[in-house]
Amino acid sequence: MTEIDIAKCEDVIGYHFSNADILRLSLTHASAADTRIASNERLEFLGDAVLAMVICQEIYDRNPHLPEGEMTKIKSMVVSRATCARRATETGLIDLLVLGKGFATVADLPTSLAAAVFEAIIGAVYIDGGLDAARAFILGRMDEDIEAATVSEHQRNYKSLLQKYAQRHYNAAPLYDLLDEKGPEHAKCFEIAVRLSGHQYPSAWGNSKKQAEQKAALAALRKLGVLAEAEAEIPADDANPDCP
Repeated sequence: MTEIDIAKCEDVIGYHFSNADILRLSLTHASAADTRIASNERLEFLGDAVLAMVICQEIYDRNPHLPEGEMTKIKSMVVSRATCARRATETGLIDLLVLGKGFATVADLPTSLAAAVFEAIIGAVYIDGGLDAARAFILGRMDEDIEAATVSEHQRNYKSLLQKYAQRHYNAAPLYDLLDEKGPEHAKCFEIAVRLSGHQYPSAWGNSKKQAEQKAALAALRKLGVLAEAEAEIPADDANPDCP
């Protein structure tokens, strides 16, 4: 890799390396290295950990009222291989990867390897410039991903939305009443309705009590006018064709 190549890579990455060798290493795929130690795999290992730490802290700082389970779901969406691979491609990082003869073009790369170069570069930036530099690199490319995942999780957690609405407007917590259950022990369906401030809202069926509660919360939010029908359709994977 020439110095012109180094300059081009730094321009795409948006970071100037004090040690150009660490940049070269981060962009060297195992297929182009004499040994696996001479490839970017070790930096990928480190970058994966740094990425998770930075994203977790950002989610924690941005959402002081979210429980651990919801933060975990957001983190899983943001640091997924698909997200990292997309960022590597969209920002041009994947085009910098040095490949061996086994790959004709970067288009031949599977998603896992596209994600790997993103993580390897994070590891390289961390080694070269420390945590602040790595955080700036990560958030500069994944801020929108964090926001989108957070909004998505909030929208899907209808119980959480209803809880906040009820506390703000009624100073009370919604109650979930089990109205009915049907089916054999191994495949039961449950009917649950929300009761809030003396009023019972439309009931909903689910393949589990948890799922029925989410749907009942959604029904209450719609009835309250908090969510419009078009804004809060139950996702297809929540459908229950075996329930009434």
